[in-house]
Amino acid sequence: MTNTTHLTQTHESSDLKGRITYSDKVVEKIIGKSLEMVPGLLAVSGGFFTDMKNKVVNSDNPAEGVNVEVGTKQVATDLRIVVEYGRDIPEIVDNIKAIISEEVARMTHLEVVEVNVDVVDIKTRGEFEADSVTVQDRVTEAAQTTGEFVSEQASKAGEAISNTTEKVKASVEDSRVQ
Repeated sequence: MTNTTHLTQTHESSDLKGRITYSDKVVEKIIGKSLEMVPGLLAVSGGFFTDMKNKVVNSDNPAEGVNVEVGTKQVATDLRIVVEYGRDIPEIVDNIKAIISEEVARMTHLEVVEVNVDVVDIKTRGEFEADSVTVQDRVTEAAQTTGEFVSEQASKAGEAISNTTEKVKASVEDSRVQ
């Protein structure tokens, strides 16, 4: 896949002529976003290094793991997927093919002629969610917990100072009365 490949499509409407050009990343995003709601599909995997990066920092890139070849009228795509354990994998792949074909055609009028799917892992939903927690999430959670602890300790210190102040005031008043 190269991000420099472009599709040029001639579009004629009434007397106006022109062309539409699609970058690979546009078609990759269309495919990535269209796959977000496929039942049983847990993730489209970008490969080892992308998956490692995603364990450190949260990513909202829908095109990760989607590679396309864009021609003048047709599109072919390669996907690496993680599916939910216990699901019918060929059915998931059929859903993927149908959704990709429909969305790419609807948005670009290009024909999807090939969808190659490499199933790279299966996980239960619980395993997937546990694995999806990133270092960034853990740091954020630790910072929130630390902030709550500091706030609680400051509140306790404030109460202790207030109690001590009240005792000193009472002691001072008692000494004035005598």
